[in-house]
Amino acid sequence: MLPPADSGSSSPASALDSAAAALGAARSWRERLGALRNLPPFLALLWRTSPALTLAQGALRIVRAFLPVATLFVGKLIIDEVVRLVQVPGIADALSERVASGDLDRLAAFVGIEFALAVLSDVLGRGIAFAEGMLAEKFSNETSLALMAHAATVDLEDFEDSDFQDRLERARRQASGRTSLIGQIFGQAQDALTVITFGAGLVIYAPWLIALLAVALVPAFIGEAYFNAQVYSLNYRRTPERRELDYLRQTAASAETAKEVKIFGLSGFLIERYRRLAENFYAANARIAWRRAGWGSALSALGTAAYYAAYVYIVWRTLHGDFSIGDLTFLAGSFRRLNALLESLLTGFSQVAGQALYLDDLFSFFAVRPRLVSPRVPRPFPVPLREGYRFDNVGFRYPGTEHWAVRGLSLAVRAGETLALVGENGAGKTTLVKLLARLYDPDEGRILLDGHDLRDYDLAAVRANVGVIFQDFVRYHLSAADNIAVGRIDARDDPARIAEAARRSLADEVIGGLPGGYGQVLGRRFRSGVDLSGGEWQKIAIARAYMRDAPVLVLDEPTAALDARAEYEVFKRFQELSAAKTTLLISHRFSSVRMADRIAVLVDGSVEAIDTHEALLAQGGRYAELFELQAAGYR
Repeated sequence: MLPPADSGSSSPASALDSAAAALGAARSWRERLGALRNLPPFLALLWRTSPALTLAQGALRIVRAFLPVATLFVGKLIIDEVVRLVQVPGIADALSERVASGDLDRLAAFVGIEFALAVLSDVLGRGIAFAEGMLAEKFSNETSLALMAHAATVDLEDFEDSDFQDRLERARRQASGRTSLIGQIFGQAQDALTVITFGAGLVIYAPWLIALLAVALVPAFIGEAYFNAQVYSLNYRRTPERRELDYLRQTAASAETAKEVKIFGLSGFLIERYRRLAENFYAANARIAWRRAGWGSALSALGTAAYYAAYVYIVWRTLHGDFSIGDLTFLAGSFRRLNALLESLLTGFSQVAGQALYLDDLFSFFAVRPRLVSPRVPRPFPVPLREGYRFDNVGFRYPGTEHWAVRGLSLAVRAGETLALVGENGAGKTTLVKLLARLYDPDEGRILLDGHDLRDYDLAAVRANVGVIFQDFVRYHLSAADNIAVGRIDARDDPARIAEAARRSLADEVIGGLPGGYGQVLGRRFRSGVDLSGGEWQKIAIARAYMRDAPVLVLDEPTAALDARAEYEVFKRFQELSAAKTTLLISHRFSSVRMADRIAVLVDGSVEAIDTHEALLAQGGRYAELFELQAAGYR
């Protein structure tokens, strides 16, 4: 009987261990065996990865499965032949005479066959290792590509959900961590064939030996299956902690955080937090490992006892003349190999079932389907815009929250105008941009584009025709040219367009000072990389908007990291860019928003006022108050 999970300790390690045990207990045998349903799609993935390597792996293992029993049987023939020759008069004469007489021909043939089988086994083993290694690497690459491709279809809502982040992390690990399952599955099939061949030999001599083996090995199999489920349960529950460990490791030793870590003296805090989490995880794993080792040893002893019981029986029958010395060797060897193979087969089956549980993490990620999709017959995106966008009583709250990010929002963004959004943090400015680009759909109301619901248009077209530069833009550790080209990646091979986008955003001055020019890798992640200042990075990001050249342009704090002179020059260029476009501008700098045709003041997710800069100042409301507060800082 297996020991119950610890429940009397309140330490973090014990609590985690108990939680893992509880989850493991919740998984019935039907659920554990049910995880084997993941094997057919897994094998289908292998086949799609490389039919040739999959076939080679299977064929080589089938041939090798018959070699152990063949080798053992040839060994029996050699021993029987030696025993026969010992009884032949004159066998002790000179070797040359025995060879010349032909007495050793049969023995030489058997030895030659055994040698050939040994060489074949080695060749097949190396072939299997080669095919398995190549297939595993190719599978890891193909699965990682499929994971990235599927992640591109998943909604932004999912990426901002911590539970989904855990699922994505587990799927990421399985994309490369399940390659060992390839060898296990094929190895199980090979061992099963070998067991059948050995079993057939034993059945001929003593059928009840097979039953003895089964009785001895079933407890070990059950124990292994139990502890496999325990380990999976622990790893499943500890996914958030694993992500935190990765985060702490990255934060404590990375170029992006090094300045603050040193200035604020955070190293000790981060190291201690990492140590505490890692030690708790280690303690939980150690508890399972100790119980697994103890019970595994006890249950495996049953198999050893069964082997020696069978061995005594075979020796007794040999002494009575029922078996030859060769038979004794063959049966003893067969039983020993069969005992080891069956134990390996049952343990391996349990491990495969355990690995199949992990495949749930991979396939459950692939099962996630986006909720934001294009209609079956989408409307073509209007170029140029005739009316523009209209937010009609729009309400939206982020998943898992009760707070409305925007509510009762009604606003028109006219075609060809520049509309600025101002408001305090949390007023809903960036949320409005995400809704306009259809990164989210509203929970209430609707957004119209030229009089039609935004959801009636092709999703990819809606996003392709909106150029958005967020305040927290991504700093890609790629070349300067590629950092600009991401604005329209299909034009990556158009250096003239990239150079023009850089010129219009003033990024050409930055790139001109780089050692490698447009080919220079940016950032410090790679050895040859060169980092930029915040303002220089921002010019690179603004160049992406020029690169995209979309009819709708959205800039979220585009000049936050620029000095006054650079900001003036950028906005002067920006007026040229936005002349024939529908533009949405978010900025806390009132000197920037003055250039807009109209300014919308957002408060608590709704529009409080909308008008020109001069009209809003004349009204003396919130906009005038905020403008005066900012202007006072420059006097």
